[in-house]
Amino acid sequence: MTETTHFGEQTVPLEQKQGMVNAVFHGVADRYDLMNDLMSGGVHRLWKDAMVARLGPPKTGTLPYRVLDMAGGTGDIAERIVNASVGYAQVTVSDINSDMLRVGAERAKNWRFGGQVNFVEANAEQLPFEDESFDAYTIAFGIRNVPRIQVALGEAFRVLKRGGRFLCLEFSAVDLPGLDRFYKEFSDRVIPPIGKVVTGDAQPYQYLVESIRKFPAPAQFSAMIEQAGFKRVTHTAMSGNIAALHAAWKL
Repeated sequence: MTETTHFGEQTVPLEQKQGMVNAVFHGVADRYDLMNDLMSGGVHRLWKDAMVARLGPPKTGTLPYRVLDMAGGTGDIAERIVNASVGYAQVTVSDINSDMLRVGAERAKNWRFGGQVNFVEANAEQLPFEDESFDAYTIAFGIRNVPRIQVALGEAFRVLKRGGRFLCLEFSAVDLPGLDRFYKEFSDRVIPPIGKVVTGDAQPYQYLVESIRKFPAPAQFSAMIEQAGFKRVTHTAMSGNIAALHAAWKL
Protein backbone atom coordinates (compact mmCIF):
# COMPACT_ATOMS: atom_id res chain seq x y z
CA MET A 1 0.00 0.00 0.00
CA THR A 2 1.33 3.44 -0.98
CA GLU A 3 2.28 5.65 2.00
CA THR A 4 0.49 8.98 1.90
CA THR A 5 0.82 12.41 3.48
CA HIS A 6 -0.87 15.79 3.16
CA PHE A 7 -0.14 18.60 0.75
CA GLY A 8 -2.33 21.29 2.22
CA GLU A 9 -5.79 19.76 2.28
CA GLN A 10 -4.91 17.17 -0.36
CA THR A 11 -3.82 13.62 0.40
CA VAL A 12 -0.88 12.72 -1.84
CA PRO A 13 1.66 9.87 -2.12
CA LEU A 14 4.55 10.57 0.26
CA GLU A 15 7.15 10.44 -2.51
CA GLN A 16 5.32 13.16 -4.49
CA LYS A 17 5.09 15.80 -1.76
CA GLN A 18 8.66 17.09 -1.99
CA GLY A 19 8.35 17.79 -5.70
CA MET A 20 5.05 19.58 -5.15
CA VAL A 21 6.56 21.73 -2.37
CA ASN A 22 9.55 22.50 -4.59
CA ALA A 23 7.25 23.75 -7.33
CA VAL A 24 5.55 26.10 -4.85
CA PHE A 25 8.81 27.76 -3.84
CA HIS A 26 10.36 27.86 -7.31
CA GLY A 27 7.38 29.99 -8.28
CA VAL A 28 7.57 32.50 -5.41
CA ALA A 29 11.30 32.69 -4.56
CA ASP A 30 11.97 36.17 -5.92
CA ARG A 31 9.13 37.71 -3.93
CA TYR A 32 9.07 35.35 -0.98
CA ASP A 33 10.25 37.85 1.63
CA LEU A 34 7.98 40.60 0.28
CA MET A 35 5.02 38.25 0.69
CA ASN A 36 6.11 37.47 4.26
CA ASP A 37 5.99 41.20 5.02
CA LEU A 38 2.54 41.58 3.46
CA MET A 39 1.08 38.46 5.08
CA SER A 40 2.32 39.28 8.58
CA GLY A 41 2.39 43.07 8.51
CA GLY A 42 6.14 42.77 9.04
CA VAL A 43 5.72 40.95 12.35
CA HIS A 44 7.65 37.92 11.03
CA ARG A 45 10.77 40.10 11.34
CA LEU A 46 10.19 40.45 15.09
CA TRP A 47 9.68 36.69 15.45
CA LYS A 48 12.94 36.00 13.62
CA ASP A 49 14.78 38.60 15.70
CA ALA A 50 13.48 36.83 18.81
CA MET A 51 14.75 33.47 17.57
CA VAL A 52 18.24 34.82 16.93
CA ALA A 53 18.21 36.59 20.31
CA ARG A 54 17.33 33.25 21.94
CA LEU A 55 20.20 31.62 20.06
CA GLY A 56 22.56 34.34 21.30
CA PRO A 57 25.48 33.48 18.99
CA PRO A 58 28.82 34.26 20.67
CA LYS A 59 31.01 37.09 19.42
CA THR A 60 34.38 35.58 20.34
CA GLY A 61 36.08 32.25 20.83
CA THR A 62 38.92 30.01 19.71
CA LEU A 63 36.84 28.27 17.04
CA PRO A 64 34.08 29.62 14.78
CA TYR A 65 30.51 29.09 15.95
CA ARG A 66 28.98 26.94 13.20
CA VAL A 67 25.27 27.21 12.50
CA LEU A 68 23.16 25.25 10.04
CA ASP A 69 20.14 27.28 8.96
CA MET A 70 17.87 24.77 7.29
CA ALA A 71 15.22 25.82 4.75
CA GLY A 72 16.79 29.27 4.97
CA GLY A 73 17.22 29.89 1.25
CA THR A 74 16.76 33.65 1.07
CA GLY A 75 19.17 34.12 3.97
CA ASP A 76 17.22 36.40 6.29
CA ILE A 77 18.00 34.25 9.35
CA ALA A 78 21.65 33.80 8.36
CA GLU A 79 22.15 37.53 7.97
CA ARG A 80 20.72 38.11 11.44
CA ILE A 81 23.00 35.47 12.97
CA VAL A 82 26.26 36.74 11.45
CA ASN A 83 25.33 40.32 12.36
CA ALA A 84 24.50 39.32 15.95
CA SER A 85 27.86 37.55 16.22
CA VAL A 86 29.69 40.47 14.58
CA GLY A 87 30.98 38.07 11.95
CA TYR A 88 32.22 35.39 14.36
CA ALA A 89 29.56 32.82 13.45
CA GLN A 90 29.81 30.82 10.25
CA VAL A 91 26.38 29.98 8.82
CA THR A 92 25.60 27.29 6.29
CA VAL A 93 22.28 28.08 4.64
CA SER A 94 20.76 24.86 3.37
CA ASP A 95 17.62 24.53 1.29
CA ILE A 96 16.24 21.95 -1.12
CA ASN A 97 15.11 24.69 -3.48
CA SER A 98 17.73 26.11 -5.84
CA ASP A 99 15.76 29.27 -6.61
CA MET A 100 15.51 30.21 -2.94
CA LEU A 101 19.26 29.66 -2.57
CA ARG A 102 19.93 31.76 -5.67
CA VAL A 103 18.07 34.68 -4.10
CA GLY A 104 19.97 34.32 -0.82
CA ALA A 105 23.40 33.98 -2.40
CA GLU A 106 22.85 37.11 -4.47
CA ARG A 107 21.75 39.09 -1.42
CA ALA A 108 24.70 37.89 0.65
CA LYS A 109 27.09 39.71 -1.69
CA ASN A 110 25.89 42.96 -0.12
CA TRP A 111 25.92 41.89 3.54
CA ARG A 112 28.50 43.23 5.94
CA PHE A 113 29.50 39.69 6.95
CA GLY A 114 28.37 37.89 3.79
CA GLY A 115 31.71 36.09 3.59
CA GLN A 116 30.73 34.13 6.70
CA VAL A 117 27.73 32.52 4.94
CA ASN A 118 27.71 29.69 2.42
CA PHE A 119 24.76 28.16 0.57
CA VAL A 120 24.25 24.41 0.11
CA GLU A 121 21.40 22.68 -1.72
CA ALA A 122 20.30 19.77 0.46
CA ASN A 123 17.31 17.76 1.65
CA ALA A 124 16.45 18.17 5.36
CA GLU A 125 15.78 14.44 5.51
CA GLN A 126 19.26 13.48 4.25
CA LEU A 127 21.83 16.12 5.12
CA PRO A 128 25.27 15.95 3.43
CA PHE A 129 27.10 16.92 6.63
CA GLU A 130 29.17 14.91 9.09
CA ASP A 131 27.91 13.87 12.52
CA GLU A 132 28.31 16.49 15.25
CA SER A 133 29.52 19.22 12.91
CA PHE A 134 27.37 22.21 13.97
CA ASP A 135 26.93 24.18 17.18
CA ALA A 136 23.35 25.17 16.34
CA TYR A 137 20.55 24.22 13.94
CA THR A 138 17.89 26.79 13.08
CA ILE A 139 14.83 26.50 10.87
CA ALA A 140 12.16 29.17 10.37
CA PHE A 141 8.82 28.38 8.73
CA GLY A 142 10.26 25.41 6.87
CA ILE A 143 9.76 22.27 8.93
CA ARG A 144 6.06 21.97 8.05
CA ASN A 145 6.99 21.61 4.35
CA VAL A 146 9.17 18.54 4.99
CA PRO A 147 7.42 15.29 4.00
CA ARG A 148 8.89 13.27 6.89
CA ILE A 149 9.30 15.69 9.77
CA GLN A 150 10.50 13.05 12.24
CA VAL A 151 13.30 12.05 9.86
CA ALA A 152 14.37 15.68 9.51
CA LEU A 153 14.43 16.10 13.29
CA GLY A 154 16.64 13.03 13.53
CA GLU A 155 19.03 14.56 10.99
CA ALA A 156 19.11 17.79 12.98
CA PHE A 157 20.09 15.81 16.08
CA ARG A 158 22.76 13.89 14.15
CA VAL A 159 24.61 16.91 12.76
CA LEU A 160 24.59 18.85 16.05
CA LYS A 161 27.50 18.66 18.48
CA ARG A 162 26.88 17.68 22.09
CA GLY A 163 25.67 20.84 23.76
CA GLY A 164 24.28 22.06 20.45
CA ARG A 165 21.15 24.17 20.19
CA PHE A 166 18.00 23.44 18.15
CA LEU A 167 15.65 26.32 17.38
CA CYS A 168 12.55 26.08 15.22
CA LEU A 169 10.18 28.94 14.44
CA GLU A 170 6.90 27.79 12.97
CA PHE A 171 3.29 28.84 12.62
CA SER A 172 0.97 27.53 15.29
CA ALA A 173 -2.71 27.48 16.26
CA VAL A 174 -4.09 30.87 17.31
CA ASP A 175 -5.67 30.58 20.75
CA LEU A 176 -6.92 34.09 21.57
CA PRO A 177 -10.72 34.47 21.32
CA GLY A 178 -11.57 36.84 18.51
CA LEU A 179 -8.09 36.79 17.02
CA ASP A 180 -8.58 33.18 15.97
CA ARG A 181 -11.64 34.06 13.84
CA PHE A 182 -10.00 37.14 12.37
CA TYR A 183 -6.84 35.20 11.53
CA LYS A 184 -8.82 32.42 9.81
CA GLU A 185 -10.76 34.92 7.71
CA PHE A 186 -7.57 36.81 6.83
CA SER A 187 -5.82 33.58 5.88
CA ASP A 188 -8.66 32.32 3.70
CA ARG A 189 -9.84 35.54 2.07
CA VAL A 190 -6.80 37.84 1.95
CA ILE A 191 -3.54 35.88 1.71
CA PRO A 192 -4.20 33.93 -1.54
CA PRO A 193 -5.44 37.05 -3.41
CA ILE A 194 -2.39 39.02 -2.21
CA GLY A 195 -0.23 36.18 -3.49
CA LYS A 196 -1.89 36.37 -6.89
CA VAL A 197 -1.29 40.12 -7.14
CA VAL A 198 2.35 39.96 -6.00
CA THR A 199 3.52 36.70 -7.59
CA GLY A 200 0.89 36.09 -10.24
CA ASP A 201 -0.36 32.88 -8.64
CA ALA A 202 -2.69 32.38 -5.67
CA GLN A 203 -2.28 28.59 -5.46
CA PRO A 204 1.09 28.54 -3.63
CA TYR A 205 -0.39 30.70 -0.88
CA GLN A 206 -3.52 28.60 -0.66
CA TYR A 207 -1.19 25.66 -0.01
CA LEU A 208 0.77 27.61 2.62
CA VAL A 209 -2.42 28.53 4.48
CA GLU A 210 -3.57 24.91 4.46
CA SER A 211 -0.13 23.60 5.47
CA ILE A 212 -0.19 25.75 8.61
CA ARG A 213 -3.45 24.11 9.69
CA LYS A 214 -2.04 20.63 9.14
CA PHE A 215 1.07 21.21 11.26
CA PRO A 216 1.10 19.54 14.69
CA ALA A 217 0.06 21.60 17.72
CA PRO A 218 2.97 22.85 19.87
CA ALA A 219 2.71 20.10 22.49
CA GLN A 220 2.61 17.41 19.81
CA PHE A 221 5.55 18.90 17.94
CA SER A 222 7.51 19.18 21.19
CA ALA A 223 6.96 15.45 21.71
CA MET A 224 8.36 14.80 18.24
CA ILE A 225 11.46 16.86 19.08
CA GLU A 226 11.94 14.81 22.25
CA GLN A 227 11.49 11.61 20.28
CA ALA A 228 14.42 12.67 18.08
CA GLY A 229 16.62 12.67 21.20
CA PHE A 230 16.60 16.32 22.25
CA LYS A 231 16.39 17.46 25.87
CA ARG A 232 15.00 20.52 27.66
CA VAL A 233 12.39 20.99 24.96
CA THR A 234 10.28 24.15 25.27
CA HIS A 235 7.95 26.18 23.12
CA THR A 236 7.06 29.85 23.43
CA ALA A 237 3.86 31.28 21.94
CA MET A 238 4.25 34.45 19.91
CA SER A 239 1.58 37.00 18.96
CA GLY A 240 -1.38 35.08 20.33
CA ASN A 241 0.16 31.79 19.22
CA ILE A 242 0.14 32.74 15.54
CA ALA A 243 3.69 31.40 15.70
CA ALA A 244 5.67 29.40 18.23
CA LEU A 245 9.39 29.23 18.95
CA HIS A 246 10.52 25.69 19.76
CA ALA A 247 13.87 25.29 21.52
CA ALA A 248 15.86 22.27 22.62
CA TRP A 249 19.39 21.03 23.36
CA LYS A 250 21.43 18.02 22.30
CA LEU A 251 22.88 16.89 25.64
